[in-house]
Amino acid sequence: MAAGTREARSSYTAVVKRSILGAKVVNAEREDLGTIEDLVIDLTDNRIAYAILSFGGFLGVGDKNFAIPWEALSFDLSAKTAVLKIDKDRMTNAPGFDKDNWPDMADATWGKEVHSHYGYKPYWEEANPGNPNQVAVSGTETKR
Repeated sequence: MAAGTREARSSYTAVVKRSILGAKVVNAEREDLGTIEDLVIDLTDNRIAYAILSFGGFLGVGDKNFAIPWEALSFDLSAKTAVLKIDKDRMTNAPGFDKDNWPDMADATWGKEVHSHYGYKPYWEEANPGNPNQVAVSGTETKR
């Protein structure tokens, strides 16, 4: 290992690998909405921005991907299940994308549309909880 680098702590890695990635996603009615295939990390804000949900196909064929705002999910780690409070019909009308053609997730207009669909305000429009000296203003951070 190169000087100055550190390995990820195995307990954190295990949570992602064993409890989140591959987790089944259901709605409040326990209807199957798909599987978490990936996570999108916002390196500017040091947070998980979206869980990428695969939904709609049959045996992996015809699946469409959806970026779910992280705050829209709650987890039952013992059941390896994520809960998304959305009607299954609304999920079929959600903005999605092909697994080989991802949108520009740094595009604030796209992000606002996605957050709005799930009933959430984009996190970058609120104070940065990780750093109270920064505030998000129109997709950029400014020092207080």
